[in-house]
Amino acid sequence: MGQLYLREDLTFEAAKMQIVEGKDGKNLYMEGICIQGDVKNANERVYPVSQIAEAVDTLNEQIKTTSVLGEVDHPDDLKINLDRVCHMIESMWMDGPNGYGKLKILPTPMGELVKTMLQSGVRLGVSSRGSGNVDPHNGRVSDFEIVTVDVVAQPSAPNAYPKAIYEGLMNMKHGHHILEMARESGTDGKIQKYLKDEVSRLIRDLKI
Repeated sequence: MGQLYLREDLTFEAAKMQIVEGKDGKNLYMEGICIQGDVKNANERVYPVSQIAEAVDTLNEQIKTTSVLGEVDHPDDLKINLDRVCHMIESMWMDGPNGYGKLKILPTPMGELVKTMLQSGVRLGVSSRGSGNVDPHNGRVSDFEIVTVDVVAQPSAPNAYPKAIYEGLMNMKHGHHILEMARESGTDGKIQKYLKDEVSRLIRDLKI
């Protein structure tokens, strides 16, 4: 029998998430807990600290040779969908029983939406995505591997903020054009300001 698909959500508060600007003022980062160790989580699973530490070490080795990308909203498999990518994991580390991560928000369409939401005060959580085996008696996880960490809505929220924003934007007049502008904005300050203003207006209209 193959390993299980494992996904664990953390709210903005539980992740102790910090929004950090890069020293150059151009980049935005999310930094906080990505997975908790030695506690029974909402999915009735327990990740031993040793399992998390090994998975974090493995992911850091991958980061040295390839880009580890994450999405908005978590899919139901381990595949990375490039059209949903919003960030890159720059590093992960252990602090106490927990695995922490630093996520660099990318200038992709989804990354621009996430950046605008964060700057507008929307509290986004994170969700680790990986695989492993789970003991049916006590919920302890073994053979754990982290594939990525995604940006998600607060798990208690009825709708995923990124999905609501994306669908709302597509329903707006010229919404598709705004997404195209996000792809091409680069470092153009005027275009980025227009994009931020439009998405901020959408957030207010959606009341999220």
